[in-house]
Amino acid sequence: MSPAAGPMPRPGILDVAPYVGGESKAAGANRVIRLASNENPLGPSPKAVAAYAAEQDDLHRYPDGGALALRRAIAEAEGLDAARIVCGAGSDELIALLVRAYAGPGDEVLYSEHGFLMYGISARTAGATVVAAPEVALTADVDALIARVSDKTRLLFLANPNNPTGSYISQAALTRLHQALPPNVLLVVDAAYAEYVSAPDYPQPAALVEQADNVVMLRTFSKIHGLAALRLGWAYAPPAVVDVLNRVRGPFNVSQAAQAAGVAAVGDTAHVAHSRAHNDEWRRWFAQAAAAAGIEPLPSVGNFLLLRFPGGQSEAEQVLAALKRRGVLVRGVAAYGLANCLRVTIGTEEEMRTTAEALQEALSETGA
Repeated sequence: MSPAAGPMPRPGILDVAPYVGGESKAAGANRVIRLASNENPLGPSPKAVAAYAAEQDDLHRYPDGGALALRRAIAEAEGLDAARIVCGAGSDELIALLVRAYAGPGDEVLYSEHGFLMYGISARTAGATVVAAPEVALTADVDALIARVSDKTRLLFLANPNNPTGSYISQAALTRLHQALPPNVLLVVDAAYAEYVSAPDYPQPAALVEQADNVVMLRTFSKIHGLAALRLGWAYAPPAVVDVLNRVRGPFNVSQAAQAAGVAAVGDTAHVAHSRAHNDEWRRWFAQAAAAAGIEPLPSVGNFLLLRFPGGQSEAEQVLAALKRRGVLVRGVAAYGLANCLRVTIGTEEEMRTTAEALQEALSETGA
């Protein structure tokens, strides 16, 4: 039987470009510095590690399908309503569930042009049409987003702060965007990097969630909490959306070990504060080092910097390869339409100093 006669996926599935994460290995390097995936270089809270390890004797038991203890811990830490929280296997799962529940063939999913790749991937796998609104100065443009809302729009994803640009929109801008949306369009504010932001005009989407029926906030434990390996995220949503998510998610979508680690992580405010302070200091330091080397560090409120190379795509690609030969892994972002840039996660002090030196060497090697 020929392969063509075998099972075939729905139309459009094979046209979806798979998501490719940041690299983690560099062949031939004596040591690898991983700055390609926006991980917390300080790791998780020791309390979270202990809570995770304490679950080892109960691995034969199913987890709490409702993640009640975790939802209560998040609610207490954030001042939220536990009944409005839904936990997922990373915010990636929640993005996919929202798209699957609210969009399909003939519908449109809207986001800004340099937004997180999983929005488009999830939309395409659901058979929906992707609409990308242009940005201004690598920042989501509220007017452009509003202009592209149509009677086919079902969801609008806004990463705030955005990955990979590091930019954000203000509370006033977010309010204006929401007010312009029809009530049947679900506004999903992806705040994966919220804990790193100290800007006074940074929005608090949770308040908007509690005031409206068409706003969802997404958060994650993968960034400042340092639990990327456990795949743990959560949504804060109106009751009707919570009901929908609980109908479409798997019954045991978050492991018990991940739930236990999450409870401990949200309670360790000292670790969060230490991680934020470290990031502030070394993001500022590395931006200065990059600028001194003749590279443009774009403003960022996340745990990473986007570097724009004056020599364009060719220079960015050469530097990416030269850094990898030295065991320094950063993120190429051509898939985001930013081929002339590289994204660098903020690592430890030693990693950032080593990376700054490697960057200088790479620029010399490429003739920049």
